[in-house]
Amino acid sequence: MTQQIPSTEPELAGVRNFRDVGGLPTVDGRRVRPGVLFRSGHLAHATDEDAAFLSSLGLHTIFDFRNAADQKLEGPDIELPGVRNVNLPLTDPADGAEFWKMVRDGDIDQLREILGDGRAAHRMISSYRTIIKERTAEHSQVLHALAEDSVPVLMHCAAGKDRAGLSVAVTLLALGVEHEAILADYLESNAKHRRYRIRRSGTSAAAYSPEVMELLSPLFDARAEYLAAALETVEETWGGVDTYLERGLGLTPGTRERLRERLLD
Repeated sequence: MTQQIPSTEPELAGVRNFRDVGGLPTVDGRRVRPGVLFRSGHLAHATDEDAAFLSSLGLHTIFDFRNAADQKLEGPDIELPGVRNVNLPLTDPADGAEFWKMVRDGDIDQLREILGDGRAAHRMISSYRTIIKERTAEHSQVLHALAEDSVPVLMHCAAGKDRAGLSVAVTLLALGVEHEAILADYLESNAKHRRYRIRRSGTSAAAYSPEVMELLSPLFDARAEYLAAALETVEETWGGVDTYLERGLGLTPGTRERLRERLLD
């Protein structure tokens, strides 16, 4: 029997961007079952009250898509009794380490150099395309785990927006969720109370000036163009979602049906 999740979103003090993905419609008239697929930002700063709530969800598995550099910055996830924690990095810790150090420590001239004139958004689009093309083994592992035994599941990265966003989107594609609903769920990460808290090393007002925040915003926004780039990469590389799932991720029709049985009403 599926656990009943409160209809109102919980106020988690130390976890950003938490939500139940239940209720999203599929193209054949079904819906994602409430209480089986959750997403959030990292759990490193979860309070005791947050942990109690997360424990009440009956989670089987938590997928943490952060890399070692993320975990060093924010800390490891809290441990929840009886829950399997799987760290499955979707980005290389060495890839962009200097870039993210500059985001935290750079002055305005350095930020203009690396982020200005559309460079920040271009970097995000490139990252989304790369994850879809090069992280097929990881996405395959997630979907096969969900089809076998790993639900209820919580997927997260640092902000719960990009790597977790793509992994949730791939899962929803496999379930046959309408593309408009996948986009709407993805864009929920832009809500003010969900957004990742930007950490800059400087404490002066200049470290968080309007220009600095404008330069940084493409990195911390969920933008339709980013998800569109990921879906375009599926089309360009595999010719369509079904072929991507079958050949790219090794998802057989039988496995896909088991996935739908576990996650759809």
